[in-house]
Amino acid sequence: MIERLAILSGSTFEEQIGYARAVVDGDWVHVSGTTGFDYATMTISDDVVEQAEQCLRNIEAVLAEANCTFADVVRVRYLLPDREDFEPCWPVLRRCFGEIRPAATMLVCGLADPRMKIEIEVYARKATT
Repeated sequence: MIERLAILSGSTFEEQIGYARAVVDGDWVHVSGTTGFDYATMTISDDVVEQAEQCLRNIEAVLAEANCTFADVVRVRYLLPDREDFEPCWPVLRRCFGEIRPAATMLVCGLADPRMKIEIEVYARKATT
């Protein structure tokens, strides 16, 4: 039987909307779109780069809970309301993904909360031993 496990971060959005921060399905880890909210305090910076850094901290925590790291990420999707905000985030994103080079897409779209300036979604595959 394939292992399926929902991982919750404690975000109020997960409870209000009805989803998991990530779902582990066998070797695959599907991380939901993750924003720059600090889920412990439910605060968010006004700065897009700081939001990107927090997104990645949030993703790193859930990957660790799924027994993965950024090195296991095979796909990343960036969602931003303002295309001009993407380039300032590149150095932060490169620190996590520059060596592993996952497949990537950037989309310009509206996000659920006007304070959100970036949302990041990843798919990872657990290394088999």
